[in-house]
Amino acid sequence: MQFVVPQFIDVESKIIGPITPRQFIILIVTAGFIFITYKLADFTLFLIEGIIILVLGLTIAFVKVNGQPIYYFILNLLNLVKRPLLRVWRREKEIVKELKIKEKKEEKQVIPVRKPLSTSHLSQLALMVDTGGRYEGEAKSEELEKNN
Repeated sequence: MQFVVPQFIDVESKIIGPITPRQFIILIVTAGFIFITYKLADFTLFLIEGIIILVLGLTIAFVKVNGQPIYYFILNLLNLVKRPLLRVWRREKEIVKELKIKEKKEEKQVIPVRKPLSTSHLSQLALMVDTGGRYEGEAKSEELEKNN
């Protein structure tokens, strides 16, 4: 059974022409603030405040910065201002107490002395490694003949 994979999931639905529900709510809130300034202020103050509120509302509703709405950009800007850019590690000095450890008598290990390998023996070992162990070497073949 095949399933339909949804595409373009980051695209918001449009309700009135090119306006998304989020933009519509921002414009309604902007209209509400303009109405409140109309009721509370005289006409010249209302015009100044109304134009400022309208520009801010339209900017928040429609402007995008780097493909993101401006309110995300503003939030990221506030987080950038709030957090420092340079992180400095300040190492605090800690008092370290030295512990004296009783030294144990070291036992001398006896290392067996190996006789150096001759070049012929080295070439036989290399041949055994290269053949994957199929070549047994001359020494083993001689030992097998003596035992038989």
